[in-house]
Amino acid sequence: MNEQNLNKTNINWYPGHMAKTMKQVEADLKLIDIVIEILDARIPISSQNPEIKKLIKNKKRIIILNKCDLADEKENKNWVKYFEEVNIPVILCNSNNGDGVNKTISKINEIMQEEREIAKQKGRNKIARAMIIGVPNVGKSSFINRVSNKSAMQVGNKPGVTKNKQWIRLSNNIELLDTPGVLWPRIEKQETALNLAYTGTIKSDILDEIEVAYNLIKYLMSEYRENVIERYKLNSDILDRIFNNSDIEDNEKIVEIMNYIGEKRGAIARGNNVDLDKTSRIILEDFRSGNLGRITLETVTLKD
Repeated sequence: MNEQNLNKTNINWYPGHMAKTMKQVEADLKLIDIVIEILDARIPISSQNPEIKKLIKNKKRIIILNKCDLADEKENKNWVKYFEEVNIPVILCNSNNGDGVNKTISKINEIMQEEREIAKQKGRNKIARAMIIGVPNVGKSSFINRVSNKSAMQVGNKPGVTKNKQWIRLSNNIELLDTPGVLWPRIEKQETALNLAYTGTIKSDILDEIEVAYNLIKYLMSEYRENVIERYKLNSDILDRIFNNSDIEDNEKIVEIMNYIGEKRGAIARGNNVDLDKTSRIILEDFRSGNLGRITLETVTLKD
């Protein structure tokens, strides 16, 4: 088992409703003053739809790094600096408890101040119209519920819960347009596809869960080994036996770790063998829920 096996999987998927949504977004942008782009703080680049980015062009933009509570705190600060260096307002946000949400309204008012002053001089009230965009499962609905103090909107932890376009009035001069989460026609980079699969944006029936969990554990053992050790109680004897054994190939070492996790968590199939399907779901859920700690999958190198 290794990451190359994923090349056999069809990542070139584009449901019809997503193609329709892209056309609608392009049309709606003509009505919009500001684009509020919600990204997953753990994968800020992979969760950014490049097709949407092309459509935005010179529109005013605010980036929301959502699920920041699940991301590495140090990397959160680095990503904020990164976007600020390219003059894009950015807000760290946890839509589940509301942290950072109200800063969005303040930022909209700040960005629109000059246009409102001009409108006021002409005796008009300028309503700021903002479009909320983001890939599936990035937390758009939770964000909108928080920012609008409403809970009527359907929210789920599966990609594609939000289906229909709708306007939400936040105040007498701010309106939000929600759009369904949309991916792009072809995901060229395997790393991007994996990142979207780790976070649950790409559905489990698109990529093999065992391969996805394998690659996640491989990354975590390299970059966040202590998180894995603490969560699954990997003792030094187990690690020494696996990683210091020259008879075990590198890719099989990760499988050994997965087998150990399966045994510890009771994921046992017939014949007393580890159920790798169940083990993979456990690993992915632990990552997505934050049980593996605060982890960022994409890092950035800042300018000196």
